Amino acid sequence: MTSEEIRPATAADVPAVKAVTDAAYTHYIERIGLVPQPMEADHAANVAAGKVFVTDGPAGGAVTGLVVVEAFPDHLFLDSIAVRPDAHGRGVGRRLLQFVDAHARALGLPEVRLHTHAMMWENQRIYPKYGYEVVERRTDGPYDRVHYRKRLG
Repeated sequence: MTSEEIRPATAADVPAVKAVTDAAYTHYIERIGLVPQPMEADHAANVAAGKVFVTDGPAGGAVTGLVVVEAFPDHLFLDSIAVRPDAHGRGVGRRLLQFVDAHARALGLPEVRLHTHAMMWENQRIYPKYGYEVVERRTDGPYDRVHYRKRLG
């Protein structure tokens, strides 16, 4: 990536947030047998609540990636991360994960938590590379999830 900035999403970004989320998660529907939760999120409400941060392509191009986060008293929850498929391999996801760590630190929070569906094998290879450790595997309704945390130093 070059100098793309990560910024809070605005109401004007809601269609792009939906499009990038859908593009990033659609291929999992067949594998896991249900629609991934990020695709069913109320994107407008999340944007309005200040939970969504996006990165634009070079020279202010279309949104290439996003994170949805929520602050709790003892951690920052990374609810969703999505990168447009045509932007894979350009460091977008890495920069978004680095942003999440920095955002948690700026809020004075000691760790980041997240979960991923157990059948999203790619994520289970990625998160440990960025310092996340498995906390537990738990079924939440129809979702079989692996829960992770990253303690920030």
